Amino acid sequence: MTRDGELEAVRVQGKRIRTALLEVRHLASPLHRPRVGVIVPRFGHTAVDRNLVKRRLRELMRTEFLATLPDVDVVVRANPAAYGATYEELRGALREWHRKAQSSTEWHRGARSSTEKHG
Repeated sequence: MTRDGELEAVRVQGKRIRTALLEVRHLASPLHRPRVGVIVPRFGHTAVDRNLVKRRLRELMRTEFLATLPDVDVVVRANPAAYGATYEELRGALREWHRKAQSSTEWHRGARSSTEKHG
């Protein structure tokens, strides 16, 4: 998910969950499939640092979470502390989000639309 309008819709309407390193919002997807967007503000860091954080977050979402997501749009926004985090610490923050997200209404709306589509 890369279009500003799509990211903005999730930012405004989505359920927000915060961890020490991330702010993650999710909203039932109109496309009946999960999508993920990653936002890493500069916070005064170099492009190299920023791209490292983006690559780590994208890779973690792709390899560990995308297959388990219901039909939701997810926007992951890094906090300033994410710049100093290791890969494992970012993984832990995403796991914390995933655990909390599973109890939200939007998460279950996405799961219902996934079930309706496949079952």
